[in-house]
Amino acid sequence: MKKIASFLVSRMFWLFVLIAAQAAFWIVLAVRLEHMREYINAGFWVASLFLALWVTTRDENPAYKIGWLFLILAVPVFGILMYFFFSQRRLGAKERARGSDIVEQARPYLLPSKGCQERLWKTSEGGFRQSEYIYAASYFPAWEHTQTKYFPMGVDFWESLVADLRKAEKYIFMEYFIIEEGVMFDTIFDILVEKAKAGLDVRLMYDDIGSMTKVPAKFANEMREHGIRCEIFNPLRPILNSMFNNRDHRKITVIDGRVGYTGGANLADEYINARKRFGTWKDAAIRLEGQAVWSLLVMFMQMWCYATRVDESLEPYLPQRAANADVETDGFVQPFGDSPLDNNPVCQRAYLNMITRAKDYVYINTPYLDIGNELLDALTMAAKSGVDVRMTVPHIPDKKMVFFLTRAYYPVLLRAGVRVYEYTPGFIHSKTFVCDDLYGMVGTINLDFRSLYLHWEDGVWLYGSSCLETMKADYLETMKIAHEVTYAETQSVGVFGRFFQAVLRVFGPLL
Repeated sequence: MKKIASFLVSRMFWLFVLIAAQAAFWIVLAVRLEHMREYINAGFWVASLFLALWVTTRDENPAYKIGWLFLILAVPVFGILMYFFFSQRRLGAKERARGSDIVEQARPYLLPSKGCQERLWKTSEGGFRQSEYIYAASYFPAWEHTQTKYFPMGVDFWESLVADLRKAEKYIFMEYFIIEEGVMFDTIFDILVEKAKAGLDVRLMYDDIGSMTKVPAKFANEMREHGIRCEIFNPLRPILNSMFNNRDHRKITVIDGRVGYTGGANLADEYINARKRFGTWKDAAIRLEGQAVWSLLVMFMQMWCYATRVDESLEPYLPQRAANADVETDGFVQPFGDSPLDNNPVCQRAYLNMITRAKDYVYINTPYLDIGNELLDALTMAAKSGVDVRMTVPHIPDKKMVFFLTRAYYPVLLRAGVRVYEYTPGFIHSKTFVCDDLYGMVGTINLDFRSLYLHWEDGVWLYGSSCLETMKADYLETMKIAHEVTYAETQSVGVFGRFFQAVLRVFGPLL
């Protein structure tokens, strides 16, 4: 009863009530116009045909268009209303202009360091081409003078993060999709309060939808009372529109401009297995120390300025970037960000670059699988070309519908020679690529439509870094406790199961 009572007075409940009231208005309006049903239906059928023609001409991912076309033509009234309310992948013109201005203001601070690209070119033409694309598309360059450390489990990341937070002397910037009070965040919170009292610039930003059911409604105000500058990204409003689609899915910590973290782990207890929800939760994160931290700092400041609508200069942080030149080089490290403010899916194309350039192997961890033809073709073509392509996904799902969708891709992948594993101890939330002992990626980017097209995301592209060996070893060790899926297993779902999977493939990009 306490849980029910708590839900009935929660912000989430009343937001849904208000949104449902708006939906009910349209339903009542349709009922009241029942006497004009024939004319209205005819009008909607004509409108659906014109809308379908317009959708086909839009510069969108084909899988995304197919789902909407099916909905619009099959159920015109519902489909048309849903399309106008929820189809927009990008924010409005005003928001895009604001985001573009912030990006342009930062560009002079993101020029490649002298000689870095030339040295990458001499080391590897393939690596240079991948790095050049990321820089051209995202404006974030590759860096040297950076040390990397890969964490195969969330608890390892948390312990290292806590140790570094305690050493902070100037500022702490944290940006996370999910924050939830508990062992993990409470420990971090105590440090943030202590540092804020000591006069450090402590900032915390979290996504409203990601954290809505995890923290109290007045959480941000409580943080501010303790001297922590706190912002909520894209607050959810009870209005029928597509703005809730665009979330800040990044996980970034920057400490004094010297140390930075990113990866899949949020600040909640399941990520460190202090609370078990779906068996053992496996996640991955990466620690950077040195020049590449500058890109994480710029990403944070861009989002902070976007959320607060107050421009801040990057000049005060430049001295630390210069000081980081004393850090020993460990390969080439390129943190980068992606956003829904443009029509440029940097994350997807960075993944495509790695897959198509692989010669020996590609090992992938992803919690969700909902990919369009581009990535599907790249994976199957690589496998058919003799590249050892392996993918590990969860065995215990956190979202059953998405899990069924993930499994819908198994047959085509397995027929092409891709080896698919399910992490049997529980849920794998890691988002990692490692290729040919040369390239790697660690970040927040899932292999699903939301991460690739709708959310703000970040990743760290790696070439020649020592942590690639750790990433590969972690993948191979995980395989030992994972179940390798066979093609015969995928054929046991039955006719109804296959039909359901086909439906999910069509509507997956809309979920």
